[in-house]
Amino acid sequence: MAIQAGRIRILKEAEPRAAGRYVLYLLQQANRAHGNPALELAIEEANRLGLPVLAGFGLLDGKNGFPEANARHYAFLLQGLADAASGLEARGIGFCLRKASPARVAIDLARDAALLVLDRGYLAIQKRWYDEIVAAVDTRIVQVEGDVVVPVEVTSPKHEYAARTLRPKLHKHLDDYVAPLTARRVKHPAGRGLPTSEVDIADPAKVLAGMSLDRAVGPVRRFTGGETEARRRLKAYLAGPFADYGSDRNRPEAGAASHMSPYLHFGQISPVEIVLAVRAAKAGGAEDKASYVEEVVIRRELAMNHVHYTDGYDRYERAVPEWARKVLAEHADDARPKTYTETELAEGRTHDVYWNAAQAEMRETGYMHNHLRMYWGKKILEWSPTPEEGFARTLRLNNRYFLDGRDPNSFTNVAWVYGLHDRPWARRKIFGTVRYQSENSLRKFDAKAYLRTVEDLCRAEAGDKA
Repeated sequence: MAIQAGRIRILKEAEPRAAGRYVLYLLQQANRAHGNPALELAIEEANRLGLPVLAGFGLLDGKNGFPEANARHYAFLLQGLADAASGLEARGIGFCLRKASPARVAIDLARDAALLVLDRGYLAIQKRWYDEIVAAVDTRIVQVEGDVVVPVEVTSPKHEYAARTLRPKLHKHLDDYVAPLTARRVKHPAGRGLPTSEVDIADPAKVLAGMSLDRAVGPVRRFTGGETEARRRLKAYLAGPFADYGSDRNRPEAGAASHMSPYLHFGQISPVEIVLAVRAAKAGGAEDKASYVEEVVIRRELAMNHVHYTDGYDRYERAVPEWARKVLAEHADDARPKTYTETELAEGRTHDVYWNAAQAEMRETGYMHNHLRMYWGKKILEWSPTPEEGFARTLRLNNRYFLDGRDPNSFTNVAWVYGLHDRPWARRKIFGTVRYQSENSLRKFDAKAYLRTVEDLCRAEAGDKA
């Protein structure tokens, strides 16, 4: 099937370079060899021009590393890249990994390219890379969206107020974009003479050991990176726990979550592939399928909308709506029943055993159930000296420990704690009219069973690292 026109943007109009030796694809956001519209377009163009495809990747390291990324994030990324490189090779596509910024890698490799294909991310740092590439590369540049189901601008030309305003706009385009992506045959396999990698990605642990980065937060064994593992998990999930997703999705102890968020964050699986698999699943009824699509499409793409249309989405004064900042300021001097330092929060040393358990799951395994993420964030607001400091703490902890941190969903979820995509509620101390979440919300699931689950998870991590 043809790639939808709405996914394709021409960033630089130019004829393909006649002397080009290959079509270059900067594999950066969509780190996979299959289900990748940008890669398939690169193959189409290469077949048309009688050239091979070279996929390049820029690995940030040392002082110029990706902001807030640590050994936990890089381990998962490198595992995924090893899997992607293997898949690319099997398809006859070259792979070149260099320790440099993605922009630098694209600019350098584009000198011998007939044209350049980019995938797309929505973070500010990624937009800066694209601007740098467009300014420096003198051949044709095409960008192809593969990180969301419906491209952000196709859904809406502006920042949306809430899920209820985005939902009908997105549903209008959903069936046009939820379509299988046919794998193109590579007519001119990559051979000798193409640029090669500076490091051997086949051994991700060795590559990680040679990098200069923050190792205080280490890799986890609960999750292994890569598109192969993402598909294995998705298949097992849809054959089992998914059957009760509609009823159990807000119960952290029930095991009804798919754990796809780290794989989506690192581009190791396509959201379209997930939606197609969910729709075709034999298990689960209409409610389960609708609930899952709501999360993976509506809620996730609301986050993309927020990040794309908000300059300064990581700053309190820009990300949090004015009404919420105003009311939180009015209550900034309210007495806090408890206050904790950021270190105490990170180590899970509060009076709330359930909050501590959620923090332990996050700290030790890189994941926390969505229902608890909201409770977790609201309590940080309540226990921080000011709302501004609470916002900063929540974002730092989120980005440091979560495998899917530093993501549009992360920035949006943290801002939601402070009123984004929400409405005023009943007034109370500290929160004003910003939504409050009390310990009563823990009664909606078996909290003691969740404590036992976290203990088992943490024990497994400790055993693996012993």
